[in-house]
Amino acid sequence: MTAAGGPGDRGLPPLVEPVPELTRDERERYSRHLLLGAIGDEGQRRLRAASVFVVGAGGLGAPVLLYLAAAGVGRITVVDDDEVDLGNLHRQVIHSVGAVGRPKVDSARDRLAELAPGVRVDAIHARLDALNIESLLEGHDLVIDGSDNFATRYLVSDACEIAGIPLIWGTIDRFRAQLAVFWSRPPAPADPVTLRDLYPSPPPPGSVPSCAEAGVVGALCGTVGSMMAMEAVKLVTGAGRPLLGRLVLMDLLESTHRAVTIRPDPSREPVTRLPDGADDVSCEMPAAVPVVTAAELAEELTQAGSPGAAAPVLVDVRGAGERSIARIEPSVWVPLDSVAEDAADPTGVLGRAAARGRLVLYCKSGVRSARAATTLSGAGFTGVRSLAGGIDAWTRDVDPSLPGY
Repeated sequence: MTAAGGPGDRGLPPLVEPVPELTRDERERYSRHLLLGAIGDEGQRRLRAASVFVVGAGGLGAPVLLYLAAAGVGRITVVDDDEVDLGNLHRQVIHSVGAVGRPKVDSARDRLAELAPGVRVDAIHARLDALNIESLLEGHDLVIDGSDNFATRYLVSDACEIAGIPLIWGTIDRFRAQLAVFWSRPPAPADPVTLRDLYPSPPPPGSVPSCAEAGVVGALCGTVGSMMAMEAVKLVTGAGRPLLGRLVLMDLLESTHRAVTIRPDPSREPVTRLPDGADDVSCEMPAAVPVVTAAELAEELTQAGSPGAAAPVLVDVRGAGERSIARIEPSVWVPLDSVAEDAADPTGVLGRAAARGRLVLYCKSGVRSARAATTLSGAGFTGVRSLAGGIDAWTRDVDPSLPGY
């Protein structure tokens, strides 16, 4: 990457041919767009003809969907396999308290019907995978990826590269964000750039905390999601300079914003097919470690004190913020980034805990605890296990009174 400037700054021709005309009601609804020289009547008619595929109806998807519908995009397809949760509402502003427990795509569709009844919204309550994504993308002009995991991001990027569809991409983390436009077959003279030119492969699972693990400020989602919707407007209408070949880096806590240029990697092999496995996108899981289910752990804790039954010692490897929301007690706390250092000290927390019994490590979902268990096994600890499914499984199967997050 280099400082912003050069070929990536050039404008692009409009992506979509316009519908013949706007209705009287549409002219009134979109009158503020019609006043803009960069959009105007023709640009608004292009928006009415556009078909946009949105991945996710969560933190980024919420503002994207609201502003696409409000802008008059003719057809929006939204895919998400999750349901609305109370912990979503501080950032997923398309949903309401009354929608808790409903599929996000259904809640989003109903909200958009109230906001823009003339916009067609196709809601798909499903998980994207290599078996369905290519057929789902057919007939769409561009894709906006608001997903929250690396597997889906790379799957979507690879599918768009194969199909030659432009992709608007964004990620958020606490107070920081990244935003770019990728396109494997843009019109000349623009250079083709994809996610794999920027980040060739996804990081190991658990190495980058999710929003559920690290937290995120709700206003960041609104900021980035609105910018993603604006990139869609620019691509569809040909207005301004899209972010193709440029990466925007933002930190709202420090109020900083800069852009750098993304260059195609000449050594990279183009993606020509998706993996055969539905979820195989080159994300290597931690090495296999012994696990214990939530029900099995609860039984062991219940039996503790019986002849020959020693109580397992629980070790929480999550962050301080997560531990403040919910914890399994009794447990000791050693954050994941401190596990290796603590394991090297026989008098440390882990050494003292192991002297009391077999260690069971837990996190939110079981990925970080598996990594920690691998680290401890390599440091000479024996009998270390990871709680399968993490505190999420414990809350679901053993103690529903614990708050989710």
